[in-house]
This record gives sequence, structure tokens and C-alpha cells, in this order.
Amino acid sequence: MKTNTFNGKTALIIGGTSGMGKATAQTLLEEGVNVIVASKTQQSIEDAITELSNNGGNLTGLKVDLTDQGSVSEFILELNKINEINYLVNASGIFRPKPFLDSSVEEYDALLDINRGFFMITKAVAAKMKEAGKGGAIVNIGSYWSEHAIKGTPTAAYAMAKAGLHAFTQQIAMELAEFQIRVNAIAPGVVETNVLTSLLGSADQATELYQGLNAIHPLGRNGQPNEIAAAIKYLLSDAAAWTTGAILPVDGGLSAGRS
Repeated sequence: MKTNTFNGKTALIIGGTSGMGKATAQTLLEEGVNVIVASKTQQSIEDAITELSNNGGNLTGLKVDLTDQGSVSEFILELNKINEINYLVNASGIFRPKPFLDSSVEEYDALLDINRGFFMITKAVAAKMKEAGKGGAIVNIGSYWSEHAIKGTPTAAYAMAKAGLHAFTQQIAMELAEFQIRVNAIAPGVVETNVLTSLLGSADQATELYQGLNAIHPLGRNGQPNEIAAAIKYLLSDAAAWTTGAILPVDGGLSAGRS
């Protein structure tokens, strides 16, 4: 059932062609939102449009490489042509556990450069929201690992990037509140996406690793992308109209304590 909260509004989802971002795109499309998915490759955009275009709303795509400043600048020029953007979800990310002492500059840059892309795109979208004078809502996908460490998943650069994203969320929530632009983040635990398949190179290996991670969550299982999408939908909705600057754990109880 479509609600007045979302129907006819426009959402931009950075990283909306896979994992949690794609699940969010599907959830919002079902609510009648016009969704723009942004991804690094044209093929991933076309695949997502083919898969999701029957879910209601209107789905389009734009190409951007968050780690390339020129690509981000060109993307922002395209955004300026869009009449109105009501929602922004920053969902892109990579997860590559590696011991701190073995980490390279290239691996560090791959993670931290994503935040630079988020920063500049969010600035452009927030400026559009301010100019429109109708408020808006922004949700960033952070991480449990931004504040917690698990020895079996050494992620120093990833944690640094996500902690920065959490701080960014709260800082701009304060600055944009006077324009009725709300900014929140979620901090997921282990969510079963294709990220480990890409990392390990095998779906079977990824499944085995995910099965081994179920038990660390007090609720006894990993999360699913649609469960993250449901939390994002809430933070974007009018039901969260008095919520800004929040970092919402969606982690099967991990932030309360590991099993």
C-alpha cells in the first residue's frame, strides 16, 4: 500500500544497484517513489533497471565513480538538471578485511575516497533541498565496525572510513536542521550481500563464511538486505520526522554484546 509519505517523491541512492542499496531501491519503488540509482558501471545500472522496474515508481540510473573526483563533478552537473530530490541514501561501500600491518596506501585510499565522493554529492543534494524549501531526508550506511572491533575481521581502514561517515552524519545533521533536512545513519552488523562473494571469488565460500558468522549475533543470525532497507525506509519517512543526527544500530543485537 502506497503512503502519502513517499508517493511521487524522488530518491537518489548512491550504490543502488547491489546489496543493501538495491534492496532500498526496491522498497522505495514499492512505495511509489521515483528512484535514481547511481553506480560505477553502466552494466550494473542496466541490470538493476531490468530487475526492479516492475516494482512501481519510476526507476532511472546515473553512472558515477565515487573515487574519481572528475566523475563526481560530472555526476553533480547531472544532478543539477534534476528538478527535485527529496531523499538521498549513501549506500556504496566495500568490505575487505585485512590486518593493519599488511594494509597498503591503495587499500586505504579505496575506502576513504568513497567518503570524499559522499561528501561532495551530499553537499550538492542538500543545496538542492535547501533551495526547494521543502526539507528532505538523508541516510548514510555506516557500520557496527566503526565503533567495535572483532579480531577475526581486521578492518582498520574500513572502520576509520565508517567512523568518519558517522561523524559526518551528526555534523551535517546539526547544520541542515534549520532547513528541515534530516540526516541519519544506520550501523549494520553482518548483512548477507554479494560483497563476500566478490571478495572470496566463490559463492560457496561466501555462504560458508556467512554461516560461521551467524552465531556472533545475539539474535542468532546475520541480517538480510531487505531488513536494512526497512530501517532506511523508516528514517526517510514522516514517522521519523523528529529524528535527526541518529546512528541507528541494525545489527541483530551485536552492539549490545556478542554471543
